[in-house]
Amino acid sequence: MTEIICLQGVTKQFRSVRALDDVSLVVQPGVTGLLGPNGAGKSTLIKILLGLLRATSGSGTVLGYELGTQSRDIRSVVGFLPEDDCYLPSLSGVECVQFAARLCRLPAIEALRRAHEILDFCGIGEERYREVETYSTGMRQKLKFAQALVHDPQLLILDEPTSGLDPDERNAMLNRIRVLAKRHGKSVIVCTHILPDVQAVSDAVVILARGRVCVADSLQHLSRLESPAIHVRTIGSSVPLAEKLRADGFSVEERDHGELTIFGAGTTAAVWKAAEQSGTVVRSMTPAANSMEAIFLDAVQDNSRAGS
Repeated sequence: MTEIICLQGVTKQFRSVRALDDVSLVVQPGVTGLLGPNGAGKSTLIKILLGLLRATSGSGTVLGYELGTQSRDIRSVVGFLPEDDCYLPSLSGVECVQFAARLCRLPAIEALRRAHEILDFCGIGEERYREVETYSTGMRQKLKFAQALVHDPQLLILDEPTSGLDPDERNAMLNRIRVLAKRHGKSVIVCTHILPDVQAVSDAVVILARGRVCVADSLQHLSRLESPAIHVRTIGSSVPLAEKLRADGFSVEERDHGELTIFGAGTTAAVWKAAEQSGTVVRSMTPAANSMEAIFLDAVQDNSRAGS
């Protein structure tokens, strides 16, 4: 088995609302970003994958287990971080994670050992002995991540994993996801509205709109521009460089913070020459790529036009 998830024609109807419409999808190992506007069907898809909802029609497998008939088997090998809080009042952090391990049939002593091990990985120190009601939003987010991971699942489904985290903790969470995927061979589905997070960690992207899959491809392929281009950052104003390059016949797009994207073949040498002639100091030059925002907006707008 190479694919993690394989769906064929999955549809979910809630009376007059079709939340998922003929979803066919193959998810390969690695980190996959699951995106879509509100109401696109992301939460419904996750619940069907976990066996919490039954599809109206269609079929599929998760890690080789059949949807609808082997739901318990699926949940035994999948770790889920929900968007909403999920803890029992009056328990400490370590007790919450130990309880999650016990639900996965780990013996009590092993469950406690695993709880401490995973809490260390998640960056929860002495706070693990405090009652969870005293935790901040960011601490509760890390606790949910530990609960999802404690039984060593093959697949993690993370719903808004960086929500409520400060910038440092957000970077730490993204790094943990990278470590789990690259060093420990975990497959991860990251469902989030924070598009830079998807670009930072994902190997592939799935975008839902109106209950349909409108994009399912590798991030490397999606990020590739139709024509060669380079991204330039300067020290000081980039306007003289942009004007000189336009005078030389190049197409130049000015971006936020005075950064430039220059289109055309053989641009590197031309940029250095134009920078010297315009008195501009170049800080960096990198191959340009589509941003996650551009990929997302193009996909959703194309779907809206197709549906109108």
